[in-house]
Amino acid sequence: MFENSLSYAKSLDSKDVLSKYRQEFNFPKVNGKQVIYFTGNSLGLQPKRAVKFVNEVMTDWAELAVEGHFYADKPWWDYHERFCEPLSKVVGAKASEVTVMNTLTVNLHLLMATFYKPTTGKFKIICEEKAFPSDQYLIQSQVQWHGLNYKDVVVEVKRRKGEHNFRTEDILAKIDEVGDELALVLIGGINYYTGQVLDIKTITNYAQQYNAKVGWDLAHAAGNIELKLHDWNVDFAAWCSYKYMNGGPGNASGCFIHEKYHQDETLVRLGGWWGHNKERRFLMEKKYDPIESANGWQISNPPILSLAPYLASVEMFSEVGMSTLIAKRDQITAYLDFVIQDIAKEVGGNFEVITPIVPEERASQLSVLLHGEGRELFTYLMEKGVIVDWREPNVIRLAPVPFYTSYEDIYHFGQILKQGLKQSNV
Repeated sequence: MFENSLSYAKSLDSKDVLSKYRQEFNFPKVNGKQVIYFTGNSLGLQPKRAVKFVNEVMTDWAELAVEGHFYADKPWWDYHERFCEPLSKVVGAKASEVTVMNTLTVNLHLLMATFYKPTTGKFKIICEEKAFPSDQYLIQSQVQWHGLNYKDVVVEVKRRKGEHNFRTEDILAKIDEVGDELALVLIGGINYYTGQVLDIKTITNYAQQYNAKVGWDLAHAAGNIELKLHDWNVDFAAWCSYKYMNGGPGNASGCFIHEKYHQDETLVRLGGWWGHNKERRFLMEKKYDPIESANGWQISNPPILSLAPYLASVEMFSEVGMSTLIAKRDQITAYLDFVIQDIAKEVGGNFEVITPIVPEERASQLSVLLHGEGRELFTYLMEKGVIVDWREPNVIRLAPVPFYTSYEDIYHFGQILKQGLKQSNV
């Protein structure tokens, strides 16, 4: 049983094997004090070692110029390949199934260009209602690009009336309803609004019974939950690097393409120079010969200055491992939930945590519906140095990140929350 006390929080921190990594990150300050940071689900904190990685590239650029492509300590021409092995451990894949390129929605567009091939009898797409706007726009524009009508093509899975989360059985029922007309399922692995973790394995396998392709937007999942993309037979997936993976604002995106497609010459890829046969790339050949791995979906030579901070963060993931991160994630999220509920009881706050309570269906996020409270409470928290995320009409999202959130952070947040509630009730 947890306790809502400073001494208890400190005792948990003293046993935390990840506590030393807190010093690896730069924290903003408010009123001269280090913030309590709960928005790693939007932008992760900056790893201090990222500066070193970026400076290495800057030095190589200054001292080697174009020769840095081949003679830098980490040569630029294959810089992106350094991600394949460590990221494969993060997402449960083979190294050959992972690459890093472009940004998230760009990559989903490229992957849809390969895997969404509508025909007269097989053209429908299943997605979730109120998906993250970028995914909504992605699907809308892809449908338009194929000259199809959105209302005829896109089928949304909806939450049941009065419920905040999706039911797996409803998603499967919708797949059955669409049946053989289903061409693609494209859903967020974690719902950005509620923090619900979807059953990726079950949904993937079920949809594939209808010979449909299944892709996942893992923006909130990569570096946050256990993934087994290869074993689950996921067709494709993409994720950003700037949330739980701390790669920097708007930074490069990771991609997964199952190995069963690597040698499939019938697939259309929107190709480019860096996806061409690596050993023959500089022969400037006319015919496109894609690499037989996820790197075969590369287009342009990679943005090295963007990749450098991401590589610094990936290095930390390799040092720690996902199992250790997940163990702390489960405990610290549960402790945050306990403190929120304890404060609500103490001062009469009317909160509803709309993130699933079952550990398998939630990760490093609690979305809290503030009944009877408005944006004033959010503003109070921010002014007191608690960096949280506000979603209309009255939801606060809190994301304790195992790498840098301490249990003492959770306790102090609870005390600030208590004062904010007392002030709003005066």
